Amino acid sequence: MPTQSPATLLAHHRLSGQLTVRDAKQHLPHPFDVPEGTDQLEIRFAFSPAAQPGLDAMLTLTLFDPNGFRGARHRDGCRHDLTLCADSATPGYLPGLLPAGQWVVQIDSHRILPGQPLAYTFEILCSASASPLSPPAPSQPGRVVRPGPGWYRGDLHSHTDHSDAGDRTVAQLLAQARSARLDFLFLTDHNTVSPLAEIDAAASPELLTAGGMELTTFWGHALVLGTRQWQDWRFRPGDGTISRIAADADANRQLFVVAHPGSGGDPECTGCAWRYGEMMPGTARAIEIWNGPWAGDSNNELALSYYYDWLNQGHKLVATAGSDTHSDGDYPAGPGFNVVYADNLSEAALLRAIGAGHLYLSSGPQLALEAQTADGTVHPMGATVDRQATVRLHWQACPADATLRVVVNCQLLYRQPTGTAGSYEFLLAPAEANWLVAEVRSATGVLLAITNPIFWEA
Repeated sequence: MPTQSPATLLAHHRLSGQLTVRDAKQHLPHPFDVPEGTDQLEIRFAFSPAAQPGLDAMLTLTLFDPNGFRGARHRDGCRHDLTLCADSATPGYLPGLLPAGQWVVQIDSHRILPGQPLAYTFEILCSASASPLSPPAPSQPGRVVRPGPGWYRGDLHSHTDHSDAGDRTVAQLLAQARSARLDFLFLTDHNTVSPLAEIDAAASPELLTAGGMELTTFWGHALVLGTRQWQDWRFRPGDGTISRIAADADANRQLFVVAHPGSGGDPECTGCAWRYGEMMPGTARAIEIWNGPWAGDSNNELALSYYYDWLNQGHKLVATAGSDTHSDGDYPAGPGFNVVYADNLSEAALLRAIGAGHLYLSSGPQLALEAQTADGTVHPMGATVDRQATVRLHWQACPADATLRVVVNCQLLYRQPTGTAGSYEFLLAPAEANWLVAEVRSATGVLLAITNPIFWEA
């Protein structure tokens, strides 16, 4: 945070207003001027009442300088205080020089319920410190931290204090990832890229740290993995923007993932349910079918049913998992992780492999699926086969009472007890299937592991 050296106040702005339920799901800009010589900016925002019938109101802030995005912090609470200067900023916001001119602090009204209007105030202070500081050096993402092909296990969906993970820092998230013995971790805070310089700098042979953002709109959430640029989320279903963002991610060798599409939505989890009719699945290439623990509150069975239905419609989609971790107790709770076969342990290689479907999802068991044609060609998960092939399944580290399920075109083809380890193989021709996946489920039906599909076409 900024130093406590004496400072000269250059400008002091006070703004206020009221919001009603008619203002819900809006982006409400509040412009203010920053004078020349400012090198410390403080914004104090408060609203009341904090709670409305049954639920807290949820207003968040996004900040823009004359050149564009300067940060956001997606979180609950009726007070939002932030400070920016050249070399530091409140989590969620971007440090750097403070250009003079018109800035905008935007209220993003995620949840306002009927009843008493919300009264809000801004207090904005622009100061010149006695000792101006220098902006931090940019990080260098994209390193290969472990050479050579192999299976790499990790998380595609995580959060810190730069959005709504309480006081958990980037360093504390990294400690949890190392404790869980992950090979890689993508950090995807809500509607900000502010922690990515720190996460990029932390990459090591023991843990690849990678970037992204959770695009957290009023009508659905999506991960943009591999981005270092803020994704503008001020759009609505039906206007075509969500499809353009997915296409831009593909063009930039990033990965757009529809997040927790079966989750409950408003008003309890504002914006969490997927409401983009043009992206059901539209041009999406990947779907997060496993969010948090399988039997948690994200309705993963519904997400899986969406996924199977979209496969039946002919969409060759990749299934992913994400812990969506917000606290140190999430990894011990047993979420699904992604086990990816990649050319090496780097962000670029992982994104290529995931985009190709070369992964399975698991909370513990190991599960391998491949198909071999008569000419000896071995087709991995994500591949398309155009002739009869021998399907091979291998599994290990399963509970003794678990069950293997082979699903073809959304129909159960085969099932057997797994024991702790085993294998199974059979012939399958294009006339018999369009796609195939394998599941491992517990004795109570909880999903423990699932492959990505192999596809067949004549």
